[in-house]
This record gives sequence, structure tokens and C-alpha cells, in this order.
Amino acid sequence: MQLKVYESLTLKVGLCLMLMLTSLAGRAAGIQLQNLRCEMLTDPLGIDVLNPRLSWEITSPARGLKQSAYRILVASQADKLEEGKADLWDSGKKNSDESQHVVYSGKQLKSKDKAYWKVIVWTNDGSTSSSGISRWSMGLLNPVDWRGRWIGLDRAFKWDDEGQWSRLSARYFRKEFDAKKTIKSASVYIMGMGMYELYINGAAIGNQVLAPVPTDYTKGVKYNVFDVTDCLKSGLNTIGTVLGNGRFYTMRQSYKPYKIKTFGYPKMLLNLELTYTDGTTETITTDDTWKVTADGPIRSNNEYDGEEYDATKEMPGWNRTGFDDTKWLKAEYVQEPGGMYEAQMTPNMRIMSTLKPVSIKYLKPGVYIMDMGQNMAGWIKMRVKGKRGTAVSLRFAETLQKDGELFLENMRDAKVNDLYILKGEGVETWQPSFVYHGFRYVEIKGYPGTPKVEDFEGEVIYDEMKTVGSFETSDRTINQVYNNAYWGILGNYKGMPVDCPQRNERQPWLGDRKTGAYGESFIFNNGRLYAKWLDDIQQAQKADGSIPDVAPAFWRYYGDNTTWPGTYIAVADMLLHQYGDVRSVERHYESMKKWIVYMSERYMEKDLMTKDKYGDWCVPPESKEMIHSRDPKRQTDGVLIATATFYDLLRKMENFASIVNQAEDASRYKVLAERLKVAFNDKFLDKTTFQYGNNTVTANLLPLYYDMVPADVKAKVFNNIEEKILVENKGHISTGVIGTQMLMRGLTENGRSDIAFKIATNRDYPSWGYMVENGATTIWELWNGNTASPKMNSQNHVMLLGDLVVWYYENLAGIKSADRSAFKQMVMKPTLPEGLNYVKSSYYSAYGRVVSNWTRNAKSFNWDVEVPVNTTAVISIPAKSGKDVKESGKSASGSKGVKFIKMEDGRAVFEIGSGQYKFTSNL
Repeated sequence: MQLKVYESLTLKVGLCLMLMLTSLAGRAAGIQLQNLRCEMLTDPLGIDVLNPRLSWEITSPARGLKQSAYRILVASQADKLEEGKADLWDSGKKNSDESQHVVYSGKQLKSKDKAYWKVIVWTNDGSTSSSGISRWSMGLLNPVDWRGRWIGLDRAFKWDDEGQWSRLSARYFRKEFDAKKTIKSASVYIMGMGMYELYINGAAIGNQVLAPVPTDYTKGVKYNVFDVTDCLKSGLNTIGTVLGNGRFYTMRQSYKPYKIKTFGYPKMLLNLELTYTDGTTETITTDDTWKVTADGPIRSNNEYDGEEYDATKEMPGWNRTGFDDTKWLKAEYVQEPGGMYEAQMTPNMRIMSTLKPVSIKYLKPGVYIMDMGQNMAGWIKMRVKGKRGTAVSLRFAETLQKDGELFLENMRDAKVNDLYILKGEGVETWQPSFVYHGFRYVEIKGYPGTPKVEDFEGEVIYDEMKTVGSFETSDRTINQVYNNAYWGILGNYKGMPVDCPQRNERQPWLGDRKTGAYGESFIFNNGRLYAKWLDDIQQAQKADGSIPDVAPAFWRYYGDNTTWPGTYIAVADMLLHQYGDVRSVERHYESMKKWIVYMSERYMEKDLMTKDKYGDWCVPPESKEMIHSRDPKRQTDGVLIATATFYDLLRKMENFASIVNQAEDASRYKVLAERLKVAFNDKFLDKTTFQYGNNTVTANLLPLYYDMVPADVKAKVFNNIEEKILVENKGHISTGVIGTQMLMRGLTENGRSDIAFKIATNRDYPSWGYMVENGATTIWELWNGNTASPKMNSQNHVMLLGDLVVWYYENLAGIKSADRSAFKQMVMKPTLPEGLNYVKSSYYSAYGRVVSNWTRNAKSFNWDVEVPVNTTAVISIPAKSGKDVKESGKSASGSKGVKFIKMEDGRAVFEIGSGQYKFTSNL
């Protein structure tokens, strides 16, 4: 048996985050702690929560294995823990199968304290095992713990331009200091706004890029922490930093100031904490003894427009000891950003993979077009050799025009252009530092000689997180759409979930992720990203309760709405269901309640929610050249959408209120929801035709999926959906962002997985397959994204995925958590639409790996299942009887770990514990 130990961390107000820690001890008592790099780019140092939650994962091939008890030991030093001295906390032996989110309940920890821990577990087979040692350490828990001052230069220089297309050069800072004693340990704490690169004695610290993650800097400022012990020496040392603009110095400084929030010029606060071998300490801080210049090689960096790098302006050795900085300026004290200092517990972005170009083609003299073969988000790393002063331009686009030129209209006014000026010293290698691009094609202009594919590499950038899901079927369309979803999702993880990575937008729209976050969680371990995003939403909330459509509120879109701001509640529900993150509910409950009250008091009329802003956004329009439909028959009533959505949100809040022990609130939500339900049916249900509203699929599907439809007419309402899809729409999708969020599950749960399968595998318009048929390698913003107006036809959006990815995993694969159990209990009931012959899938849950691989033919069904230790699953196998099901060649009922429960709807239902199983049945 192996025991993998990891830590589930929280922000100081209780936000749950999950984090793998590195083994310090290796093997202990026959159990090995998996030696994984921390998922967060910074070391697991500098958390700012007093009571982190500890979690661990047990791995074993044994069937039916469960934890029966645990004991957690926490000490202030590793050697103490090795001696069995838990001076911070000894939980004692707890008779419990709990292995997730166990709250640290030991001595109160202070700023910079270190904690080393291990867990001993007992299992139901009589085994006892101990993990290796892991650690965490505390950050700077209070603003007064920070030393020094914010420094920067609050002005532009003569080579900068602060017009509509702002150009502001990067700022380079350096500080030499003398470590007069032998260094035992050292940690650096940094807040570098808008983005930073950090060096000590010339060595880059960490492998993060575009750090830290973006926030509304007037509300919260994230700091990163690094262990830099090995980078320092006794005697003279040098710290160097580069500050880029990021979201702090806004991309368009003088453009629509009434809409776009700005924060000022780049600035920094840094503490380097030194501990010497004699026990004394010293702190190197930012102050006016630092030197700074803006006259370095990064002449401009603007997320929308690109980065300009002049290698002739490089300053060799600037971040090492002994550099002559006499011509540099003295750093100036500047105003702090205004937000609370917060430890960043989400991962930074990093280069997660690389792509080689598939071709470079000559276009015209001096101009070539490079094809990466995949729409990606990141940048190009280039090798080039030429004369000093030669300028090479790289311009980016998602598609090409018919004549082979870049198609740039859908970039709006983003210039998306990087420029590199050669220093002329042999082969030069360059990639930007403070921008990213969304692209497939690159225009190469001014390159000396003939560019070759081996001279370029695409570096794919997104938040560092594990890929936890795999999915493959016998259908090529489903497989390619899944691949497109994978690339689209990762391309839009940028310290927050953005809508697109390419044009002059790149905003964290709430509505795009209401169900999207749920589907994404099956592919990526996105729990910490979305927990952080809940903080962004909370910080964007107005005092009266209003929530914007974009958070952080870089755009001031406080128009009030139900569907977009309601994502706040939906994402908290996803974190609870998929990750068991109760603390996110606890942390955000009052803010969510405040929004519910705000909306109820202002926009409830006759028990209907009247406030809707976007309708069923982006339904397939009547003409492929249109962005939005103008046909009333295709549009769903906004009050219908808002009321049905608000009803669902009230039911979620009812559950949240129970979790946080607010019984009166729960009762109020329930009563209000019932009133909405009655008023909704009175207003929108036609008692003769059993149609809701104007009979769009969305109008009928929302109340049906949210269980608002009277039981005796559910079948008739669903008949209207079937008729609409199969007859009027000829088996095609007709929903937009709202309706698509429950379309595939709604059809399947009402017995028509065949319709869902047809929609999923269509390759003509409108469909996901139509995108594939027309060369898409990500998901489009519009169903007609290849023909609609360039004003809104991003080729890399995820909002139209709806519940497709959820359907892939929960229905086709049959990997589904029982209600809010975070996969401790699972319900595995694969959907078997005609035409689909196999599914191979896996998902790495908090408890471990879940596998569902099934194949079928006309006579038999074969299913390989794997269930993690300390969990159970109720599985449903198509069969004539329980006796017709075999496991590993013998009767399933007689197999270890398998218990027959019942026959239901042509399936044999069993309960299984942990282990690997091979089921077969005759059809």
C-alpha cells in the first residue's frame, strides 16, 4: 500500500486550495510519499491561513480497502518529527475514514513559522502505515510584518507613449548587499506589479511567467514566496527584478477611462529574509537605496499589442554583483496599490508545453507565414542570426485570408505584434517576458535569410495545474471536439478564466463559466483557480450587493443581471461537488446572500425575476453572416430565463445555508423558490400545448432541468423539446450560452441520449462538429464563427461548450460523483448511444484515479473499472439479470468487493469498493 500525502490549504478566511507537497523523508514504514513537485510554482512557503486543511491519498491494488482511523503529527522541525515529537499538534488516533480537508487544530502559527507533518493511517484490513514527512510554512500574516517601502518610478520616459496604444518600457531594479555571516536559510517575498521577473546573483528564481496572477489591485495584491537559500553566498550578493506592465498599467491607458480600470505605474515591495547559522536574522527590503532604469531592452510590453525588445540595449551583468549602475536612477518611494496583501495560493502561469511549427511558407519578399498547426495561447521562441539593428517582426492571427495574408479583423484594434531588434552577436534566442498571444499563424517579417521551422518554437502558457482527465471514444468527431475543448480551456486559463486570449478583450466574463467550470474540472485540476476567482468576484461586489459581469472588474460592467453574476453561486457549488470545498461556501456565503437579497429587492415583480441582460446569448442566427439572431422565434424571453435561473440559484443557496447552519435562511430560500415556481408556471406554461414561453428549446429545457415543471406534464414538455430539435431543427442545436449549459444532460436524463449523441456528432451547421469540419482546433465564440462579422468571431472561446464535457465524463464514460461527495461515493452508469462502440476514460479525483473503459458489440458489453482506495461506487451494467454479469471471468456477485443490489431499467446494479474490475455481460 502506498500513501501519498498532500495538503489542502486555505486562505486566512477559509478558502480551500489543494496543494501537493514534496517528500522530505522518502520511505517510512513501508509507505512512500510520492515525490512530486509542488503544483504551485512557488514553494509551499508563505501560506497565510492559520488552520490549513490536510489531506492524503492512499493507493493500493487491494479491493474494498478503506481507512478506519488516522493520526496526524505536526512539528516545528523535521528532526523532531522523525523522533516522534509532535510539538505543534498530535491529533491522536481518530476512528474515521476522513482523508480530505482535515483541519489543522494545533498551536497557533505565526508569520514565517514552519510546520512539518506526517500521517499514520489504519485500514479495514488491519494494516497500519505511515507517510513520509511533508511541510508548509507561514507567510507574512499581517501588513506590519512587511518591512521596507513600495518603490518604482511614477512616470513615463521620452521613448514611451501614453496614448490609446500605450507603450511603456519595463523597469529594471537592482540592489547589492553584503551577507556578513554564513547563511542557513533564505526566503524572498515579492509583490511585483504588474508582472515581475526575479533574479539573485544572475540566476532566475522560479520557472513562473507572467507572475503574479491578476487581481483588482485596489482590493487584493498577491505575493509570491521562494526559498532562495541555494542562490546566496556569504559576502556580496545582488537582487535584480524586472517589472512589466500586465493588468496593473492597463493595456490602453488613455482608452475609455470610464470603462477600463487603471492602477498606475509598475511598482514593487520585496523582503529577503536571511537566517544565519548563528541564529541571527536580517531582512533586505525595498527602499531608496535600490537603483532603477527604464532604458533597458524591453522597450514596450502591452498584452494587447505585443512586446518590443531591443537587444542593442541589453545590459550584460545588470543583475550580478559588480555591475556599474552609476548612470541608473535612484528608486523612488511610491504609493502602495491599496489592496490587502494576500499570499497567492493559486499556481502562477508557466510554459506548460511546446509546439513545433508544421510549416513556414513564403508570402512575398521579406514576409513569411508560419503555421503552428494548432490554435494556442503563449508566445514564440525564436532563434535568429543577423546584423546589429535588424528588426524582426512577429505578428499573430488565428486564421488566414484567401490570399494567405493574416486575417486580423477579429483582433479588433489589438496590434498583436512582437518586435525583436538584433544585437548582431552570433545566434540570438529570444522570447517575450510580459505578453502572451492567442494564435495559430505567425507573420514573420524582416527575418535575415530564410526562416526555417527549426528556428521557432511555440511555448504554450497557462496556469500550472495537472491534467487530471483523459477521454477517447470510437467517434472521431467527439474525439476532435474534446481535443479542441482541451486546447481552448487551457488557452484561457490566465490567472483567472478569461473569455479569449487573442483580441482586445481577454476578460473574465462570469457567464462563460457557469457550467463550463464544472466540465473543465474533469480535464484540469482547476479547484484552486476557481476558488481564487470566487475571491475576485467577492472583491468586485459593490457595497449594495451588486456583482459585475466581469471579475476582477477590469471593465466596469455593473449592469445587473441574473445569469452572469449567478455564476458566483454556481462555481461555489461546483467546488463543493467536485472537490468537497466546504470552506469556499463558508467564505462566500454572506456575499452570495447579499447578492440574492439585492436582486430580490430590486427586480422581483409578482414573484418573477425580471432582470435579464443577455438572453440566451449567441443562439445560431437565421443567417450565417449575423452575430445575433433577430428572429423572435429563436429568442427566449429574458424574464423566463432570469426566473428559472434564479430559482435554481435559490435551491443552491438553500443547501449552502444548511451547510453554514443558517436554518432560517434555508427556509426563506425554499419558500421564495416555491413562490417563483408557482408564478413561473402561471406566467409561462401554456396549459394546452404544454410549451413554455415561445417554445424554444431553452424555454422548455430550463424549467424541465431545474425541476420546475409539474410532474404530470413533464413528458409533454419534453415532447416539445424533441419535436423542436428533430423536426424543426433537423437534429441540430438551437441553443445559446444558457440553454447549452444543460442541453446534453437534459436530453440524456429524459431518455433521449440518441438525440444528444446526434447533436454531439453532427458535422454540418450548426454544431461543434461544424467547427471541426471547417478546420477549428479550439472552440469558436459563435456557431457560425467562420462567416459572422469579424466584430465578434473569436476562434478560441469556451462558452459554447455548455455541458458537453460534463456529458462526456458523467454520461458517456459514467464517471460521476454522488451528490456533493467529491467522489468519495460515485454513481457510474455509462450512457450507450447507438453508434458509439467504446469509451476509454479516466479522472484523477481527490481520492485517486477513477477509470471507466467500456466496449460493446451486438452480443456483449465489457467494462474495465478502477475505483480509488477509501471510496465506493454504485455501478450499472446493461444485462438481462444480475446472473448474466461476470467479473474477471466468474459470477460478479461472487467476486470480492462486489455486491449485487438490484435490477433497474435493464441494468444490473452493483456496489463495489476500491480496486480494479473487469465486468462482462451478455446483451
